[in-house]
Amino acid sequence: MGALQRASAAAARTMISTQIAVVGAGLMGHGIAQIFLAAGHKVALYDPDERVLEGVRDKIADIFDLLGQDKSALENLNCYSDLPSTVRDADLVVEAAPENLQIKRDIFASLSENCKETAVLATNTSSIAVQKISEGLPHSNRIVGAHFWNPPHLVRLVEVVQSDQSDTAAIDFAMDLLQRAAMQPVHVKRDIPGLIGNRLQHAMKREAIALVESGVCDAETVDKVVKLGFGSRLGVLGPLEQSDLVGLNMTLAIHQQLMPELDRNPFPSELLQQKVRRGELGMKSGKGFREWTEESAQKVRDRLRDHLVEQAKLRLREHES
Repeated sequence: MGALQRASAAAARTMISTQIAVVGAGLMGHGIAQIFLAAGHKVALYDPDERVLEGVRDKIADIFDLLGQDKSALENLNCYSDLPSTVRDADLVVEAAPENLQIKRDIFASLSENCKETAVLATNTSSIAVQKISEGLPHSNRIVGAHFWNPPHLVRLVEVVQSDQSDTAAIDFAMDLLQRAAMQPVHVKRDIPGLIGNRLQHAMKREAIALVESGVCDAETVDKVVKLGFGSRLGVLGPLEQSDLVGLNMTLAIHQQLMPELDRNPFPSELLQQKVRRGELGMKSGKGFREWTEESAQKVRDRLRDHLVEQAKLRLREHES
């Protein structure tokens, strides 16, 4: 048994004392820190900007209040603007820096030099291959992907990504730790662009935009069909479960008729490109596929937040029971 395997087994037996380091205290980073604090772990949180660190404890406290959790866990949080001090004792490091390959490579080069040899190093990237981040770095076998969804403290899914170099023990350690922290990790066995969730999400967006672009319907109709139709069951019935439910013979029959008609454009829609060129960027500009006022946009944000909070509280209660 190698050092990583031995450390993973030992940490699994004493999971409550696991030391976590989070690199980046922005929207994703402070939410990830809260998840591990709530699970009883000690968390070291790093950000190079002292101004960000000044307010981050209050932001994490707000999350505890939002979810009705005990804020005394904040006693286990330490904040740093020095990266080596942040990560030197960590068993797991989660990088939540900007989505820039060179920035991430620089961070992981530093992690390789300053972390314990048994530490598992995870990147929160959703679009950059783990292989590109770890390529040529020492200890690349303990570098994995850990894609938290936004906001991480409300969306419980984490896609744990295995690159060609990732040690199975590192994957197992990360998934076990996340599971114990009331998250729902899934194992992505190939390091592919978009992972699982974003590939599915943007495949649907491509067809949705194509329907509007070809004049089949307007954007409001697309959204209504998704929310009131198949979207209403997606929270409890995945697409392959639904296929098994109705029968694969029916799924095949539908595919034989439908697949030749679906949009297969390998490039972004021209309609989407035109809107971006015109500055029609969505809620932040007042117009995207639909027209938005600040009031109507805020109603959507509030509706989404309230729904996610309700679902997060339900999952936490289920985890505790």
